[in-house]
Amino acid sequence: MDIESFRAELETRLIIEKEYVIQELSSINDYQERLELLGKFNEKYKELIKRIANEEGVDLNASYPAENLSYNQIILGKTCRFTTSWLMNYLKK
Repeated sequence: MDIESFRAELETRLIIEKEYVIQELSSINDYQERLELLGKFNEKYKELIKRIANEEGVDLNASYPAENLSYNQIILGKTCRFTTSWLMNYLKK
């Protein structure tokens, strides 16, 4: 599985989780509780990366071709903006 396909699969699976978090954030007024929810989402995000990698036979610790980074680092770099930008916007509300 190439990185762009991995990113697309991850984003698709995160849509449901994203909707849940948005719903929860709308009912939380305490900034600390919002940060805790962001932390929980971050853990689910990392677990989902591991699950997809396992399903697709991707070794996250292996070096990515032509880069001095692991597959895990490349995937995090390609998907991090998607997963956190909308959350940060909700934390500001």
